[in-house]
Amino acid sequence: MARKAAGKPPEEILLDWKREQASLKARVVDRDTEAWQRDPAFSGLQRVGGVDVSFVKDDSGSACASLVVLSYPELEVLYEDCRMVTLTAPYVSGFLAFRELPFLVDAVQQLRQREPRLMPQVLFVDGNGVLHHRGFGVACHLGVLTDLPCIGVAKKLLQVDGLENNALHKEKIQLLKAGGDSFPLMGGSGTILGRALRSHDHSTKPLYVSVGHKISLEAAVRLTHSCCKFRIPEPVRQADIRSRDYIRRTQEVQGVPAPPSGRSKEAQRPKACPQGVSEEPAGTSKGTPTGGKACPRF
Repeated sequence: MARKAAGKPPEEILLDWKREQASLKARVVDRDTEAWQRDPAFSGLQRVGGVDVSFVKDDSGSACASLVVLSYPELEVLYEDCRMVTLTAPYVSGFLAFRELPFLVDAVQQLRQREPRLMPQVLFVDGNGVLHHRGFGVACHLGVLTDLPCIGVAKKLLQVDGLENNALHKEKIQLLKAGGDSFPLMGGSGTILGRALRSHDHSTKPLYVSVGHKISLEAAVRLTHSCCKFRIPEPVRQADIRSRDYIRRTQEVQGVPAPPSGRSKEAQRPKACPQGVSEEPAGTSKGTPTGGKACPRF
């Protein structure tokens, strides 16, 4: 999700950000709040969402913010919204939300206004929740601002509160034999900040799942596993695929050669909408929302 950019905000800005995180952290709910979360089969869960921000090559300020909504348990795309944005805040470790979140919150608000029937019942975020320097990562931030259950899913261990990617940690990873196996991430303070999850039978690298908002860690881990066709949860995976594809198509419209992809188009973008549903960008100017579209469900 994040890409480092040159420059660092003045110290007073960082202090303001820390104060905002501390204030909003008090509103985080780290327990199950919905009936479907307590059901072993997640009965009642019909829509899961994912968000991502992908960057334009060689341009750390230009990006595509995406929101997708998938059916559950089928994991078919029902809605997607991709838009080119201009990022003004630099990347600073621990403050990712202040760089990327305004665009993602806006995408959720646009969906709530346009297609309320397609609002996700939970959001997956490519980042951390309470597994964070100050216990308030981007998944917590997005959950509090949208009032939606959120799950943080990171591909690398954030080494905070004594957590280290050391030999002992790697030994524990080796003990994860099948998809769904996990172990707790207990910090030096004695707090369990998340779980390392083997998300798929064929994946050897774990995901680091943490609570964002309005869901328990146990439910977050189970749901993450159930949403993984591959290593990455399908809502986040589809948000990433579609944002990168949107950048490519936007560059083609603008006459900018797109960099070659390391994955086949078929592997990148499984067909989720029936033929006849346009997926061309409605606009290409930076910072201009394109408008989300619902994919008919048959």
